[in-house]
Amino acid sequence: MLTVHHLNDSRSHRVLWLLEELEVEYALVPYRRDPTTLAAPAALRSIHPLGKAPVVTDGERTLAESGAVVETLVERYGAGRLAPAPGTAERERYTYWMHYAEGSVMPAVVLRLIFHSLPKQPMPALARPVVRQLAKSVVEGFVQPQIKVHFDYIERELARSTWFAGSEFTAADIQMSFPLEVMAPGLGAHHPRLAEYLARVRERPAYRRAITRGGPYDPSRLER
Repeated sequence: MLTVHHLNDSRSHRVLWLLEELEVEYALVPYRRDPTTLAAPAALRSIHPLGKAPVVTDGERTLAESGAVVETLVERYGAGRLAPAPGTAERERYTYWMHYAEGSVMPAVVLRLIFHSLPKQPMPALARPVVRQLAKSVVEGFVQPQIKVHFDYIERELARSTWFAGSEFTAADIQMSFPLEVMAPGLGAHHPRLAEYLARVRERPAYRRAITRGGPYDPSRLER
C-alpha cells in the first residue's frame, strides 16, 4: 500500500487530493510544522534526506518532489484519468501547467514569503528597522511586480477554459492549486476568475476528503 508522509499546510495536500480523486487506498503518516518557525520536523529526514513533504513510499520505492510524485501516481494508478490523451493540445497545456506551477510562479511566491517573514526573525533591535525597510523595498520593487505579472497572466489564461488544461479537470489543476492557495487572501476583486476557480476546487468531494483525512489545510497562513 502507498504511504503518504504528510506535512500540514504543505504541498503534500496535492498528493492526498490526487489519491482521493483516483480512489487509491493509502496510509497516512502525519507531521506538524513548528508553530513558530513553520519548519518541517527533523523526523522527515529519516524518510528522505531533504526532510521535506510530500514523500510517498510505494513498496520499496520512495517518491519525493510534489510534481514528480503527482506525475508518477497519475501514470501508475490513473488508468487514463486526470491527464489528457498524449498528442493533444490539452496534453500540451497539461504539461505546461504541471511545470509552470513550481518552475515559474512558486519562485516568486517563495520570495514573497521569505521577505515577508524576514523582519519577524530574531535579530538585534537596532537591526530590525533596517531589515524591515530592506524587506519592504525588495517586496515592493521586485517581488510584488513579479507576483502581479504571474497572477494577471493566470487570470487571463483561466478565461480560455474551465480548467487549466481545458474543459476537463486534470492533475494540472491539483498541481496549480498550491501557489493559488498560498496567495488566496490577495485574490478577489482583481482576480475574479482565480477566486471563482479556487471556490470550485474547494467544493470538489475529493478535495474535502483530503482535508478530512489530512487535517485542516490553510497554506495562506504561510503568508500571514
